[in-house]
Amino acid sequence: MSGDHEHGHDHDEGSSLSEMELRVRALETVLVEKGYVDPAALDLIIESYETRIGPRNGARVVAKAWLEPDYMDFLRRDASAAIATLGYGGRQGETMVALENTDSVHNVVVCTLCSCYPWPVLGLPPAWYKSAAYRSRVVSDPRAVLADFGVTLPVDKKIRVWDSTAEVRYLVIPQRPAGTEAWDLAALAALVTRDSMIGTGLVTVPGGAA
Repeated sequence: MSGDHEHGHDHDEGSSLSEMELRVRALETVLVEKGYVDPAALDLIIESYETRIGPRNGARVVAKAWLEPDYMDFLRRDASAAIATLGYGGRQGETMVALENTDSVHNVVVCTLCSCYPWPVLGLPPAWYKSAAYRSRVVSDPRAVLADFGVTLPVDKKIRVWDSTAEVRYLVIPQRPAGTEAWDLAALAALVTRDSMIGTGLVTVPGGAA
């Protein structure tokens, strides 16, 4: 066998995929080739989390909490049960904790070990959430990481970083923007972004202040 490096496949070196994504792709390829999984079924699962189980669910939870003080209190006391009343729950969301942003505290969520994420209310995690850079830097310098996301907080506002685990997942309840006092649930939910429920974004009114 020649020692020359001559073959037709692409190398991992230079790939834009992370190490974890490459491992997942390799495992998926093996399972499909052996007939253990159906690619169409995998696509259906991914589509479900991207279009039906995604962050719109979390946005409705946040909007309801903004509108109904009793529901907000329920979230604070038992987020899993409160979220379940809207029909959201299941795998990766069995034990939820709601983190309320206030004038004095801003919450940010990470999973330093891997990519634990509340699927029932936020869908699939974004690529940056799984990156080593985010997972390490947000713990050591959260204010700088938030600045990278375009979020600049007052120097006297405390930032709390919460590390998700296989047992506990977090949902940030962002602050309701001013000027939305007369808005209904649908209009409020439309303002709430995925990043604001991770803590790397703020909820703003288009054309208005945060």
